[in-house]
Amino acid sequence: MSIPVIAIFDIGKTNKKVFLFDEDYKIRFEKSVHLPEIKDEEDFPCEDIHALTQWVKDSFKELTEQGDFNIKAINISAHGASFVHIDEGGKPVTPLYNYLKPYPEELKKKFYKTYGGEDEFARLTASPVLGHLNSGMQLYWLKYERPELFKQIKYSLHLPEYISYLFSGQPTSGITSIGCHTNLWNFATKQYHNWVAQENLLEKLAPIRPSYKVDQSNHTYKVGIGLHDSSAALIPYLQNFKEPFLLLSTGTWSISLNPFNHSVLTTEELKQDCLSYLSYDASPVKAARLFAGYMHDESVKQLSIKYNKGEDYYQHVKFDATLIDSSDNFIFKGIDSCQTYEVAYHHILADLIQKQKKSTDLIIQNSIKNLYVDGGFSKNTIFMHLLAKIYPSIDVHAADLHQASALGAALAIHDAWNQKEKPDQLIQLIKF
Repeated sequence: MSIPVIAIFDIGKTNKKVFLFDEDYKIRFEKSVHLPEIKDEEDFPCEDIHALTQWVKDSFKELTEQGDFNIKAINISAHGASFVHIDEGGKPVTPLYNYLKPYPEELKKKFYKTYGGEDEFARLTASPVLGHLNSGMQLYWLKYERPELFKQIKYSLHLPEYISYLFSGQPTSGITSIGCHTNLWNFATKQYHNWVAQENLLEKLAPIRPSYKVDQSNHTYKVGIGLHDSSAALIPYLQNFKEPFLLLSTGTWSISLNPFNHSVLTTEELKQDCLSYLSYDASPVKAARLFAGYMHDESVKQLSIKYNKGEDYYQHVKFDATLIDSSDNFIFKGIDSCQTYEVAYHHILADLIQKQKKSTDLIIQNSIKNLYVDGGFSKNTIFMHLLAKIYPSIDVHAADLHQASALGAALAIHDAWNQKEKPDQLIQLIKF
């Protein structure tokens, strides 16, 4: 007898994955691929949307041909800030532009001058001024700099909703994508910012649907509309923990997420890389970003050169509190002042923890009693010990939760495919 499962496509910037979860949310199948980048028309690196589309279709075909599983539903978790612009026939008409692509300075000045200035606009939309990383700015850029391409666009779908569209044929806008530093959403009025209508862009944006909604596809399986991966990763924690908590989701970026802080973003917070997300139930989630994973990896490269060690040597370094003199308040004087790799690595992490605390403190509140860390740094015992030390009044936990964003995407449409109760013991914790 075939096992009832949900298929989840988890599309990261680097790795593209597909999972099958059973009704107890155990992973029954997983597969990943790394697709090489291509160049857009200006020779800037970008993802290959055609290769990604084909991989998604081929992967699903492979899954359906296996007799072991009965796929009841599909959902998607994917990185945000990326639009796929499709024509009347549903085909992409532009490259999947890289959100790091430089934004024309004059066009940016024109936009913010027209719509109230950077500070006020960023405050209303909870979107720091980030160029193409504000995905709405991509539509503005296409309208004025690529008018012939712009005319061909029927709908601009964020990446999670585009992957959903491949299965459902229903163009949709999801609130978790719209509400993620896109410059599109006015958090005060809870609707699109008026610039979207003034630029006649509403017709390019598909109807908004709740993240728990599904489409029935050929009466065989149900299709979720997709979620932005940061919002998806929060869902298992909201499911398991009712007391106020803060989640530190770590990877290339460390993102502090506080779903219990609903205060309006200030201009000062925005300038320090704070923003607000919208959760899958459209509630605002205050967040603060730090490029911590990148900083760590760059420092490790320097260490490997200076001390003639492999780049993964840091994984073998054990925590030793005596290597950090607490009297210097974690002031890092550079690796040249450190005698050994072990001392240097401890000091690098102590310095990083100082930066992390400054970032996290922007959104933390007195009611927070637990801080959960997932992703890469949750497995780094030195990072975790130092984090616990710098937050003595908060219980700091490493969360053992595999594939949080994929799991969140599955939980978001639980009622549409799963006849069992939602489990309440999905996350294993290690307290530091």
